Parts: sequence; C-alpha cells; structure tokens
Amino acid sequence: MKEIDARGLACPAPVLHTRATLQQERAEAVRVLVDNAASQENVRRYLESEGFETRLERAGEDYVVVGRCGKAAPPAAQPEPAPAKPAPAAEPSRKILVLCGADRLGRGDDELGRRLMANFVKTLKEMGPDLWRLVFVNNGVKLTIDASEVLEDLKGYEAAGLKILVCGTCLNHFGLLERKRVGETTNMLDIVTAMQLADKVISV
Repeated sequence: MKEIDARGLACPAPVLHTRATLQQERAEAVRVLVDNAASQENVRRYLESEGFETRLERAGEDYVVVGRCGKAAPPAAQPEPAPAKPAPAAEPSRKILVLCGADRLGRGDDELGRRLMANFVKTLKEMGPDLWRLVFVNNGVKLTIDASEVLEDLKGYEAAGLKILVCGTCLNHFGLLERKRVGETTNMLDIVTAMQLADKVISV
C-alpha cells in the first residue's frame, strides 16, 4: 500500500500532492494522511474520481483516506445537461459563475448588508439557465450552514440542478464543517477550474 503524507499542507495542496504521487507511481492501494476533515473530504473525492473505492479513518489527531482500485474503470464524468433547443432567434445560454465571498452585500450597515445578500441570493433564479455555478468562500460559507436565512433557497437551487461549491478550508477555519447543509465541500483547485471554464464570473 502506497502511503502519502499530506499533513501540514494548505488547500488544495493535499489533492495536488496526492495526484502528483499517483501520476509518478500508480498504486492499487493508497493511504493518504491529512490533518483536517476538509482535506480528508477533498482527497476522498479525488480518489473516487480516479476509480478508487475509499474509506475514511482517524489515526490520533490525523485524518486518513484509504483507497483501493475498484474493479470497474473510473466513472466517466457526467456531461452537463443539454439545454433545451432554443428558438431560432434565441442566443445560447452562458455559463455564469457567481462567487460569494461574504455573508453580506456591500459595506456600511451590517444588518442592511445581510438583508441585501439574502435578497441577492433569492433573486439569482432570475438568471435562469445562465446560472451555472454558485461558489462560497471565506465568510460566504456561512450562507450554507444550518442557521442560514437562505438555506432553503440554496437547497432549491441545488435540487433544480445547480452545482454549489463550498470552500472546505473556509468551513474548517470557522469551525462550521459539520454545520454545512447544502453544496459540495470543495477545494481551491476545483474553484479555480470552475472559474476557468465559466464564460463569466461575478464576484460579490
């Protein structure tokens, strides 16, 4: 079994280190050590995307991901749902990524800012199929936890097919990893990749 020590590395380095190690020497079984739950989840998702069957463990203060190659080939990436055929004069939908870096909108009055952000999130549905990804980083991850005023709105977006990405490092920093209730816990590599694929990025 190949052992990879990714402790002490900041996101997304544990995933990058694991990927680089496996690219140099493909192993049938791998054991990856990290030092926080967010990194453990990110490494697990990466290994599963590469066809590994995984299980999560604890070893003292460390978090462990054990992966073994499954019998099946790595699952093919799911294609984006094909948009409905537009009318002849209609323009194709764009892929817009909205990046929320705070739980309030603007500066000045914090209570006003929180109300504005709630209204902003609720109104994102007006983008229609152009809204492609919704990403939460820094203080914005607080919008995805159990006490969020917009939690049900976000769950509705997700149920309708919108992919929501939530920064695992940020959740871990605020001690909110266990309170997240919507979205996919992710890392900066996935976020940057999504921004690269988007036609337009809106940051608030």
